[in-house]
Amino acid sequence: MENNFDTIVAIATPIAKGVIGIIRISGEKSFEIASRIFSGKIRPKMINYGKIKDFDLNILDEVIVLPFKAPHSYTGEDVIEIQTHGSIVIINSILELILKLGARPASKGEFTKRAYLNHRIDMTQAEAVLDIINSTSSKSAQNALNNLSGTLKNKINQIKDSLSDLYSKLIASIDFPDEVQEMDNNTVVSICNDNIKEIDNILTSTKNHNFIKDGITLALIGKPNAGKSSLFNALLNYERAIVTDIEGTTRDTIKETINIDGYLLNFVDTAGIRDTKDVNIVEKIGIENSYNAISESQIVLFLFENTPDDIDESLIDFAKDKKVLFVKTKADLASNCDLCNDEYISTSAKTGLGLDKLKQKLLEIIKETIGQETNYTTNMRHQSCLMRAKECLENTLKSADFINSADLFA
Repeated sequence: MENNFDTIVAIATPIAKGVIGIIRISGEKSFEIASRIFSGKIRPKMINYGKIKDFDLNILDEVIVLPFKAPHSYTGEDVIEIQTHGSIVIINSILELILKLGARPASKGEFTKRAYLNHRIDMTQAEAVLDIINSTSSKSAQNALNNLSGTLKNKINQIKDSLSDLYSKLIASIDFPDEVQEMDNNTVVSICNDNIKEIDNILTSTKNHNFIKDGITLALIGKPNAGKSSLFNALLNYERAIVTDIEGTTRDTIKETINIDGYLLNFVDTAGIRDTKDVNIVEKIGIENSYNAISESQIVLFLFENTPDDIDESLIDFAKDKKVLFVKTKADLASNCDLCNDEYISTSAKTGLGLDKLKQKLLEIIKETIGQETNYTTNMRHQSCLMRAKECLENTLKSADFINSADLFA
């Protein structure tokens, strides 16, 4: 079934000064509208150079026009892409001409919506477009690109085809019992189990994808003046947190993100933890927030100035379910002997000593936390559909213990 839509237009580049600005038109009148304002002939499958003129034949800009004839375009419709110089004035002037010639402004996501409705992409690929735009690291961008390329779509279709084939054979054995032999329970169970394993394989990527997309949270924990804010600033490579010799300078949690080898790390600088009997109400709240930061993190960095014994045992016990790394700070003030220890990593925010080693260790922990990466990126909708499908297959397996009927299996 074909969908007939009106002609839409939108600016495809950010509304800001740039070298190039792009305007896209999609719909039945795309070629007609473009030919009314373009000085040259628009030839499909070719790069067309010419000028855009207004209704008074004034030249607005020299442009390149890229035409795409349906169905060989992103939306599956006739599409015209006009590449102009990146002047906001010029782009808006050309857009205004196109609107006066009968196109309407595209709504948010409408080009991708048309691609879906015209069967150019499926829903997983449509969602992947937004994931690519919103990706915050090379890893999340690559995962989204895999979905746009059809990785998840192809795997889902494999499962779908397998179950459709099973269903067809069951129905055939019911409708044509003399020609088609009824399938035995073991065959049905085997096919269902195989597909449950395939679904589980996709679902195992859920946590991994969330970590890659949103990042892993790391809490910097320690006593007052343990060097948390200094290390925080050194890792970010700019002065984000205030650093003084006064205990309790950091009163609230401060969060910032850095990218290490394609992975997002959300660092949380926290208030120094000490006995709350001798602190004011503001610092007490900051300490409570520090405990909350431990609870919400995946990795806890315990910072100390002298020895790991500086860290309270109850605090370590509080983080027993987290990945833990001990970090010695202010190593530029220590002797060489103090730097040689396998129990912790020595660092200096002042000289940069040990920062590369710390990042490398964090990368190892992150890969261990995420586990084996998969090619499948799933969102909540995908996960809900997959879990419902798995539940149906599991119900079929349960019924296999007490039924042996093709129609009930179907």
